[in-house]
Amino acid sequence: MGFSVSKGSTPVPSSEEATALLENVDVSTVVGLRDRPIIAVMTYTFARVGAVVALNVEDYYAQKKRWWLRLHEKDGKLNEMPCHHKLEDHLEAHIEAAGLRDDRKGTLFRCAIGKTGELTDNPMSRTAVWRMVRCRASDAGIETAIGCHAFRATGITDYLTNRGRIEIAQRVAGHSNAKTTGLYDRRNDDISVGEVERIGI
Repeated sequence: MGFSVSKGSTPVPSSEEATALLENVDVSTVVGLRDRPIIAVMTYTFARVGAVVALNVEDYYAQKKRWWLRLHEKDGKLNEMPCHHKLEDHLEAHIEAAGLRDDRKGTLFRCAIGKTGELTDNPMSRTAVWRMVRCRASDAGIETAIGCHAFRATGITDYLTNRGRIEIAQRVAGHSNAKTTGLYDRRNDDISVGEVERIGI
């Protein structure tokens, strides 16, 4: 297994770390069922955290026999895309547990009331999501010091590794040119321990 190497100043979790993070979220509480799809949205849609906290329940909608997300990205860009089946499962579990099905105008990801495990009607802030990500990563034993923006690079890299096309990744990420998308491509950053051990000093 490779380990995460930073490109520039942003540490990026590997695909294995992202999978472990999603699988290790404690979903026995409504807060856990909220946190898992937040991480999944950032990973599967390459969305910025600002677009994630701005989501309302009605931004998750059915179309063409699939569920879609309507993301309001920076500079007024609107990005509508179908949900990955795992993301759909996570969102459905969250909406059901939080009782949001009929609150179409309400915010999708809501603040918790202290440690009560109950949710308010108020949207989470970007800072609250960052704190949640760091806490969940620590719980999952992930040592990479990841932040919210890192999942954008993880998702793009995994997509391209699985023969995705750079122009599609560019469109999904809402980048104006492919060079910007290329900065998020970390396929060449995974250096295996075996390769490092080839140094015979």
